[in-house]
Parts: sequence; structure tokens; C-alpha cells
Amino acid sequence: MVLKYNLVGRIGVIKKVLQQILSGKNLQFAEAMALVQQAEPTELFQAADELRRKLHSNRLDLCSIVNAKSGTCSEDCKFCAQSSHYDVEVASYEVVDREKAVFLAKENEQHGVQRFSLVTAGRTVAEKNLEEFRYIYQQLRQETKLSFCASMGFLTKEKARQLKDMGVTRYHCNLETARSYFPEVCTTHTWDEKVATIKIAQDAGLEVCSGGIIGMGESLAQRLKMAFELRELGILSIPLNILTPIKDTPFADLTPLSVGEVLTCVAMFRLINPLAIIRLAGGRNLLGDEQHRCFTSGANGSIVGNYLTTIGNSLTEDIAMFRSLGFDLAEDEKGKE
Repeated sequence: MVLKYNLVGRIGVIKKVLQQILSGKNLQFAEAMALVQQAEPTELFQAADELRRKLHSNRLDLCSIVNAKSGTCSEDCKFCAQSSHYDVEVASYEVVDREKAVFLAKENEQHGVQRFSLVTAGRTVAEKNLEEFRYIYQQLRQETKLSFCASMGFLTKEKARQLKDMGVTRYHCNLETARSYFPEVCTTHTWDEKVATIKIAQDAGLEVCSGGIIGMGESLAQRLKMAFELRELGILSIPLNILTPIKDTPFADLTPLSVGEVLTCVAMFRLINPLAIIRLAGGRNLLGDEQHRCFTSGANGSIVGNYLTTIGNSLTEDIAMFRSLGFDLAEDEKGKE
């Protein structure tokens, strides 16, 4: 489809795009670029939300994370406070207190959160730490009905198998950005190494959660490229983070994205990945009172609570916002039984 707009035909073209996607024909890169450059933003956001409602109803997928190993990371990701390459004051510990992790998991479950993840800083998880995490997952299985995720850096086939044996069903490994821009973000590992871990997780029978961060100096085209790269990898849970500039990191002085730029990205990720959960993650609180608009522009998932080294909204604030938008939460579903 060649997208050409005029004042009369603009809305009709957007409807044709929706019909094309709903019929099972994926949007292509040239079409996506034309759409985002020429469509009126409000109409684009509305179209993405209409697609979300038709394919996903009002179901909202919520997950929460705990920083299971913090600080002293060997990698030089320019956005990250936990990198040992930058002089940022951040808490450092090898393994999170088990009681703290279980308490947070239970609190989230009570608010309708469906998934809980242990997240570790570092290139990969050490075997000795992996064994300690086994006990945390074991207690969580005994005391909650949550589904479990892990985000522990690069995997081997054996580590993927061990995590699956612990009850982990989804593995998280962000691409962070498009392949073409990745060298501007990190030099201690590559985009291809991330893809290799994603494929190891998939081969082990784990679902994969993978997305990235917008606002790191990449172009609009590169944001869209990342959306297509995720589609090619078959990712059905895509977290979108908005860069929170952290003092003393290389990206500390980058200008934050505007609300419109964020909403455009959310909408286009929905249109490019119609079957995926588009999950708002770190940085959405930077949008202030406007953050609810992400969930009327195609998003149907969120990470709730605090996000590793940045502060998020309170659980109570988030749940109130989601209910006001008409979303169905797991807690509400339980009440209907």
C-alpha cells in the first residue's frame, strides 16, 4: 500500500491501514514511515487504540520487578546508573533479601499484578547467585499465584534450562535500540549478543519480553526499526522505556522527548506489532498527568512500582489510573468469580 494523504483522504487512509492490519497483513517499514510523517497525530493515536481494543479488548497486562542484584555492572550502557564505568551513587548488593522480594511480590499480587521478575545487574548471572534465586522463586511459588519472569543478562542453554526448572516462564532481554544505533549506546557487548540470548530463551521454551528505551538520541526511523526488529524476532511482550537522564551518566544531558513524540512511538509500536503487549515501563512518570494518554494510544501493559534505579508511581496511583481508563485487572476478574 502506498500511503498518500490529503485533507480529505487522510482519515480514509488510516482506516485502510487498520483494515489491512486486522486482515493479517503486516505494516511495512516504508508504510510506517509515511504514516507517522503524514498522519495527524490525534488520528494516529485513536487508530492505534482502536486496534488495541479490537485485538486485546480492555485486558491490561501488569508486571512488577525487583532489583535482585544491584550495582557494579561491568557493561558500559550509557543510560544506566548501575554501570561501574560511571561515578553514580547507587546501592550495591549481590542478592536481594528474600523476605523483601517475597513481600513485594505479595503486595503486587494483591493489587492485580500478574507477573513478577527478578532482575540482576551485570553481564550475566553467576551460578552461586542463581542458586540463591532458586530459593526465592521456590518460596514465591509456594506463597503466591504469580507467573515468574527473569532478567539476568546473557544466557547459556544451561542457565535457560535452570531458570525454566525454577518456574520462570518468561525471560527479559531488551534490544535497547535499533541495531544501527546500538554502538552509540553500549560498546562492551553487541546487539547480536542480545539476539543470541533471546533465541536461547526461545529455544528453551521460554516466552521472551524485549523492548528498549526511547529518547537516547536515536532518530524516529531507528525507533521504528527497533519495532520491526522485535516483530522479526516474534516478541509478544514489548516494554517501552522513556529515558530518564541520570546525573553523571553519558546521557545525563539529553533533552527529554515531548509527550507527542512518546505517544507517536507507542501508537506506531502497536500498529507494527498488533498482537504484542505494548508495555509502558521506566520513565512514564516523566509525562506527569499526561502519562495516561499512552494507554489511550495503543499500550495495553505496564510495569508498575519502582523501576530498578528510577522512581515510578505508587501501586495505588497506577491501579486507580488504569481503572479510570476502563481497563480490566486480574484483581477485578477475581471479584467476578
